[in-house]
Formats: sequence, structure tokens, C-alpha cells
Amino acid sequence: MLLRDVKELLDAKVYCGEEYLDREVNSACGADLMSDVLAFVKQEGLLLTGLLNPQIVRTAEMMDIYCIMIVRGKTPDETIVNLARAKGIVLMTTECHMYDACGKLYRAGLGR
Repeated sequence: MLLRDVKELLDAKVYCGEEYLDREVNSACGADLMSDVLAFVKQEGLLLTGLLNPQIVRTAEMMDIYCIMIVRGKTPDETIVNLARAKGIVLMTTECHMYDACGKLYRAGLGR
């Protein structure tokens, strides 16, 4: 699934990385514990989280995650946006709750 499709499916707002929306992601993970992300996430994936701290970007970088989707309509601050931009990671937000966002992605064919 292309990140562009993820954006449309979740009616997401892009904060940075618009130029990377044609990247394909093969898996997704919804988590607020970054230790779970480090233990269970596959590469080339999408991270859905409700956290708003720089650790989400650092964790995504370590795990070769292309995109971070912040759920529940939360707004990232400039520190997070600038860090994601510097690392070439797409940063988006959606009004969906994590459960709903994961369900929509799963129904659309994105695995874990």
C-alpha cells in the first residue's frame, strides 16, 4: 500500500515528507510503547501512535519505518516535525483513534 493511500484512507494531514507519499509500506504497528515497536515491528512499515515526543522519530529511524501516523487528532510540535523532516520520515496525523485506524488499514489489506 502506498503512503498516499494511507493518507486518503485515514483522512490524514501531512506535516512533513509529502514528497515520499509514493513509498510503499508492507506492514503497520499501533503502539505507544516504543519498546514494543523495537521488539515486534517489521521494517518498511508504518507506525501508528498517540505519543508526541522525539522518541517516536528516533525509534522509527532505528527500525526503518517510513511513516509515523499520530492518532486521535494530536498535533506534533516543531521539534518532532523538524526531526522527522531531517530523517526523511513522513509524519501525518489523523482524527481516528488507534483501534479504528488499525482496523481500516487491516481491512484495506495492510498486514502486520
